[in-house]
Amino acid sequence: MTRRVAARQRPTCPCGLQKTYDDCCGRFHRGEAAAPTAEALMRSRYSAFVRRDEPYLLRTWHPRTRPPGVDFDPGMRWTGLEILDRGEGSAFHSTGTVTFRASFKGGSLHERSRFERIGGAWVYVDGEFLD
Repeated sequence: MTRRVAARQRPTCPCGLQKTYDDCCGRFHRGEAAAPTAEALMRSRYSAFVRRDEPYLLRTWHPRTRPPGVDFDPGMRWTGLEILDRGEGSAFHSTGTVTFRASFKGGSLHERSRFERIGGAWVYVDGEFLD
């Protein structure tokens, strides 16, 4: 009798890039690497909201705007991320913005987020809701 083991396909990252979670945002969440751009941090923070990774969200929040905790809505189901625009935010900048639409079951969130680098690492400062 021959046993056939089906190869498990690893799911793609919630941030929308065509990589596995482990090879994409997971390495940032685990602290194995730092997001190299403001957009990469934005994507990793979206993935952290999907996965409800409060320690990562707080660690990547600017100290002057960081809340004491993240209040996750237990009914929220994130369904996709679309990057609409980016301003600066590369390895050569100290600030950057990312405009995005994050979809959830029943609606979407449209925001322009601001990021700064502290000690070489990108952190989320705040955002402006656009809709």
